[in-house]
Amino acid sequence: MVALTNSIKRGSAELAVLAVLKGQPLHGYEISRRIEQQTGGLLRFTLASLYPLLYRMEKRGWIKGAWETNTNGRKRRCYRLTTTGRKQLAPMQAEWRMFFKALNLLAGVSNA
Repeated sequence: MVALTNSIKRGSAELAVLAVLKGQPLHGYEISRRIEQQTGGLLRFTLASLYPLLYRMEKRGWIKGAWETNTNGRKRRCYRLTTTGRKQLAPMQAEWRMFFKALNLLAGVSNA
């Protein structure tokens, strides 16, 4: 298995977060866990790198965070996709599809 470089991960991070939040609101650790799980471990984000990304996305209005208290009394921030974030997702998916198509044409790289 080939590890993905940081530059590729940075470019895919927003798409990954929007995609996992499309299903349901999640807290940061769960966002990170689902991205890793759903990509078979190819994409991994540390919480130290994920939270600044979440804050930037929240500032853009793509996601909305709210503090919740679990049954143990611990507070955690839960993020949900906003209407603006939903509108952002489809064009990002199309852009990545075109990118993979171009790489496949150029270098025989397939996204399958």
